[in-house]
Amino acid sequence: MDEPNEQRQQRIKKLEHLREAGVAPYGTRFEVKDRAGQLIKLHSEKTKGILEQEKISCTFAGRVVALRRFGKAGFAVLQDGSDRLQVYLKKDFLSEQTYKVAEQLDLGDWIGVTGVLFRTKTNEFTVEVHQLTFLSKALRPLPEKWHGLTDVETRYRQRYVDLIANPEVHQIFSTRSRIIAGIRTFLIERGFLEVETPMLHPIPGGAAAKPFVTHHNALGVDLYLRIAPELYLKRLVVGGFPRVFEINRNFRNEGISTIHNPEFTMLEFYVSYADYHDLIVLTEELVSSLAQQILGKTVIDYQGKEIRLTPPWRRWSYHQAILEVNSLDPSIFQDRDKAVMVARLLGVEVDPKWPLFNIVNEIFEETVEPNLQQPTIITDYPIEISPLARRKDSDPTLTDRFELYIAGREIANAFSELNDPLDQRERFEGQAIQREAGDEEAHLVDEDFLRALEYGMPPTAGEGIGIDRLIMLFTNQASIRDVMLFPQLRPEK
Repeated sequence: MDEPNEQRQQRIKKLEHLREAGVAPYGTRFEVKDRAGQLIKLHSEKTKGILEQEKISCTFAGRVVALRRFGKAGFAVLQDGSDRLQVYLKKDFLSEQTYKVAEQLDLGDWIGVTGVLFRTKTNEFTVEVHQLTFLSKALRPLPEKWHGLTDVETRYRQRYVDLIANPEVHQIFSTRSRIIAGIRTFLIERGFLEVETPMLHPIPGGAAAKPFVTHHNALGVDLYLRIAPELYLKRLVVGGFPRVFEINRNFRNEGISTIHNPEFTMLEFYVSYADYHDLIVLTEELVSSLAQQILGKTVIDYQGKEIRLTPPWRRWSYHQAILEVNSLDPSIFQDRDKAVMVARLLGVEVDPKWPLFNIVNEIFEETVEPNLQQPTIITDYPIEISPLARRKDSDPTLTDRFELYIAGREIANAFSELNDPLDQRERFEGQAIQREAGDEEAHLVDEDFLRALEYGMPPTAGEGIGIDRLIMLFTNQASIRDVMLFPQLRPEK
């Protein structure tokens, strides 16, 4: 019998002993009056004498994460959320039955205690327990070397163990919650209406990505998990909502990496009567004010690099960035054979059969993006890779679009929206041709969206921000999996 299973059997025996003693091993309601973190914050600086004088009573609950037994007494450490507090279990202070219960404790069990704060002979801030309530028996032992658990497979697959073993992980997800709440407050204070749009789409759209396909039995139709809410949010702008936003999940049937997960959280918002220049300023204000609110500063450390989030950020045009980073001649933007040759010289893998704009974009992604460490606004994207953006008045081959890059990765994508229904139809039809040629990420023709545009959409600017990547930046995490509670993994063998 392997050791974990043997320990499990021993714990089941202890569970039976508890039941024989009249103790419910899986208890019911327990009135928590205090939290460990609150007790530490309010009283942990007090001296032994002051604690003896004040006789501060408390009642809190937590998981047993450390145990030391000796004779008629013992110490345990209870973990309450991300905080830990030591408790002292002495036979003199507990009833005989209660002390027998204490003797059945294992690492991982949940208990509630009532007692008085004091300091031990070694001056440790501790609770002297007078009452103990058994709340839940853990049948599985914590993994070996669980203190500071580092095995990423276990950490991601068994996040519940990760949260027990690494209390600092609680802080990451607490920060995540505060960031999302801060974004929501920021937008609502500026007159945005929060809305919810469908997760199941009859036609995938709003981004260049391969969708997940499912089937609705009652309707007898295939549906797609949404890759972006864009086309539905624009329908609402057509309907007369001037400022809308949505924070929710998107799904893209693509690879998994340190910056990609098939299911991720996106903020998308739209502003009528504005253009992409307005959104640049709004984005600078949103990100910098969030950093100040959450971290107390706008100059932060990310993976050993100092990132300056204080506005204004650098502006750089798409084509100019490619030329300057790689010391190239503009002729590569007109000659596919030359672009293929340049890509190979730069070590960028491309298919010579690709359209020129795809080859150029691959060069941008592989050579320019990693160099964009400080916040950088890349503008003036080609129309071929911006099927939903408005043409630039000064150059119809380009669009009024920008992307925000920080720490070498895309954080936001925004543009002045295309509101010309005839131009939009032409671009959709061009995308459909690309799709027929084998591009699974190209857009389909969405007739209902085109019909909505024909009712008239005011000049509008829209933006999507990858919340998971923003949280990575704010919590100094190198992998997107470290800011998602349950990232996608291969099935267990």
